[in-house]
Formats: sequence, C-alpha cells, structure tokens
Amino acid sequence: MLIKVNNLEKQFSNGEVVTKVLHGVSFNIEKGEFVSIMGPSGSGKSTLMHILGFLDKLSSGEYLFEGEDVSKLTPDELAEKRGKKVGFIFQSFNLLSTLTVLENVTLPLIYSNVKEKDREKIGKDLLERVGLSHRLDYNPNKLSGGEKQRVAIARALVNNPEVIFADEPTGNLDSKSGFQVMKILQDLNEKGNTIILVTHERITAEYAKRIINIKDGLIISDEKVVNRQIAKDNNELLK
Repeated sequence: MLIKVNNLEKQFSNGEVVTKVLHGVSFNIEKGEFVSIMGPSGSGKSTLMHILGFLDKLSSGEYLFEGEDVSKLTPDELAEKRGKKVGFIFQSFNLLSTLTVLENVTLPLIYSNVKEKDREKIGKDLLERVGLSHRLDYNPNKLSGGEKQRVAIARALVNNPEVIFADEPTGNLDSKSGFQVMKILQDLNEKGNTIILVTHERITAEYAKRIINIKDGLIISDEKVVNRQIAKDNNELLK
C-alpha cells in the first residue's frame, strides 16, 4: 500500500476563528494507480493534495505513506520525503524565468547532491522524453503554455519519485496542449508511475482510472472510471 488515509481531518485557525476544511476522509491508493481527486473550488481537494504531498500536516486522523505514519515526521523529515518521494506539477508551472529549460529541470538535483555532469544527462533524457530536446537552452518566457507544462513534468520526474501530484495541470492550457499533457501523464502511468491528479473538471478527471469526488470536505464518491478518456495521437512523446 502506497497511501493509506483514515479519518483525516484538517482545520485552520486564525485567532479565535477555526475553519474546518476536511471532515474525516478515508481511502487507500496502491502503487501504480492513476487517481483523480475531483471537486469544486473550496471542496478541500487542494488541501488534501498538500497533505498527501508533505506540504502541510493533518490536524487529526491517520496518514500512512509506504506504511510510515506521516503525522510523526518532523518538518525536516517532511522536507526530505517531499524531495525524494514526490514530484509536483502545478497549474501555474512554477518555472524560474532566470534559468534555462534544462536548468529548471535539473534544479532539484542540486539539493540532492547529484554531480553536474550527471544532472545534465538526467535533465536532457527527461526533456527528450517529453518532446523538448530542442528547447534545452530556452528561457521559460519563450515557451508556449503547453511547453512550459511539459518542462514542469520533466522536473517532477527528475528525482524518480514514488508519486506525481498534478494540480489542475491543464488549467492554463488550450485544448491541444492539455491533451498532450494528459497523454504524457497516461504514458507515465502505463510505465508504472503513480499519478494523483487534482481537478474540478469531470472530463479531465476521466483520464484517470479512478475518481475520488470531494465536496465540502467529505468524500461523496470513490469509483472506477467506466468510460475512460484515452489520449491517443500519432506522435508518441514518450519513448
């Protein structure tokens, strides 16, 4: 079992005001799954992703990652888990405009003490896999939105994470670029990567194999996708 969540609750305090966001959610995710966490704005889905990705801590309940109780980890231990075990893809890309495409992808490896020569090889290999080997020395501001997101995917893969979190990865993209991104995610999943996709759109959620639907901080459904969206084209981006 990769992820086990039992009666997880999360609340935020601002002085005497307490806002409850998650009201006791429970589910399991196996290694190699492709799961969508779907819900409207304010449903708690992004808060849940932040907890699962070691960006925030739960208020109560249980979260086990690879059998380890995450609630007992120190901030430094959480940061170490985050750096080694997960990769993130965000709607806003979160690329550094002062760095080249290759430098953006390899940046996490600097903190992992990987030698520069090895960093460069890993980065080039990943950018080739997402179809961007011709953009190595470009700055992000010279890329299209779809290209930026593909750079972000390569960066998310750079530490060979156990799970990839994609938070509204097609939200800022046109339909063609969004389709390419979903194709890459599906190809990665077919190669064994665990993908957790956060979205408010049903059609995007249906690219996954399973949908956990959240509303008002509660899971209202957890089901396999019957008529799954499959991203197919004639130009394979992953080799």
